[in-house]
Amino acid sequence: MTPAEELNSLMHWMFSEGLLDQQFQQLQMLQDASNPNFVAEVITLFCKDSEIILAELTKLLNQPVVDFQKVDAYVHQLKGSSSSVGANNVKLACIHFRQFYDENNKEGCLSALNVVECEYFRLKDKLAVMLQLEQTIQAYENNKQI
Repeated sequence: MTPAEELNSLMHWMFSEGLLDQQFQQLQMLQDASNPNFVAEVITLFCKDSEIILAELTKLLNQPVVDFQKVDAYVHQLKGSSSSVGANNVKLACIHFRQFYDENNKEGCLSALNVVECEYFRLKDKLAVMLQLEQTIQAYENNKQI
């Protein structure tokens, strides 16, 4: 299978599994020759910010007394950034998380955080493969033009 075929197969799988939604396609349409690394840059920022938020949520939920308002703010922020990049399953996990912090349910929040982390890292791994395939394809295209 060529890198382009691998990329197409991976993207199809990511959409069918719900890792990505149509918002990601919108993001891809913003990339052009004047900004060829746009998607990679957005993904990198999303991952960096998400990992900071996940670390903060872990800290908050490991406190003896949990500040559920701060938990709400962080989950809301993660849901928004997930939604804006098309990280569908992460967004859905954040929506599910809400019921637990609304009820001040620490154990439920810890469980929901675990789901969010699993979905995030699952997505991050696949996005890394996607970006690598795109780089391989771009390098091939650049070599063809020489």
